[in-house]
Amino acid sequence: MNKKRIYPQWFLILPLALYIIFFLLPSVMGVGYSFTDWNSRSVLNGTHFVGLQNFAEIFTSDKNYLSGIGNTLKFTIISNIVKLIPALLIAIMLQEGLKGKGVYRTLLYLPSILPFVIIGLVFKSILNYNNGLLNTLLDAFHLGIFKQKWLSDLAIVWKSIYGVDAWRGIGYVMTIFLAGLNTIPKSYYEAAQIDGANFWQRLRYVTLPMLSGAIMINLVFGVTYGLKVFDIVYVLTNGGPGHATEVLTTYAFQLYSRGQYGMSSALNTILLVITAIIGVFIVKTLSKQEVQQ
Repeated sequence: MNKKRIYPQWFLILPLALYIIFFLLPSVMGVGYSFTDWNSRSVLNGTHFVGLQNFAEIFTSDKNYLSGIGNTLKFTIISNIVKLIPALLIAIMLQEGLKGKGVYRTLLYLPSILPFVIIGLVFKSILNYNNGLLNTLLDAFHLGIFKQKWLSDLAIVWKSIYGVDAWRGIGYVMTIFLAGLNTIPKSYYEAAQIDGANFWQRLRYVTLPMLSGAIMINLVFGVTYGLKVFDIVYVLTNGGPGHATEVLTTYAFQLYSRGQYGMSSALNTILLVITAIIGVFIVKTLSKQEVQQ
């Protein structure tokens, strides 16, 4: 009996070993290096422990690191709002029996399987001010007044990034909501209709409470993605104009490219701490709500 009980656990050895070697160990080493002056000259000069010096420089220097942290948090919040609300409404419409819903599901989900780099390059071309497709179409329809410097105007560049990110991500979020909607018994809606509940009341008192699991999954995935965002920002704007769209990961990439490995590790450690705190908060909050319901 003991052998039968232990036998399935042998299958965990290889995945656990891979997780420790390729994720946990590098993460721990990265945190350790964030307290050192590790750089491209360390081969000659050696690596020395500097305590909190790297973190002090991040929070006190005039190199826009704090704005990078602010941009990262802003992107995380707004990108989730921009994707979650439309994705939920689309999922509900598809679940209500919209004609051709299979086609719509496929078309909406397809962008989420495309690589970020390809999406960024395509939209960088589309949003080009001089010869991009969007401005060209506006000119063709005599709507040149709406032309914008989509990726170089401080007032609109973040809106362009949110739009591209939503185009790619709404389909994925929608799919998770659809999976959650399929688990809600139809009898709940029938009972609500008998009681005279309208669409918005059914949404508030039946759909949203029963979707708490799907909402939690989307929030955890969305927050994790938002805090680690790199590809879409790097390809579309490379942190510009100026440093207006720099995020933590682009700053970390720049520091690593310049051989400042310790400082880059410190930024990644800050990102790890922020992600852990927000992730735990979301899971605990939504789990409590689910238990209460």
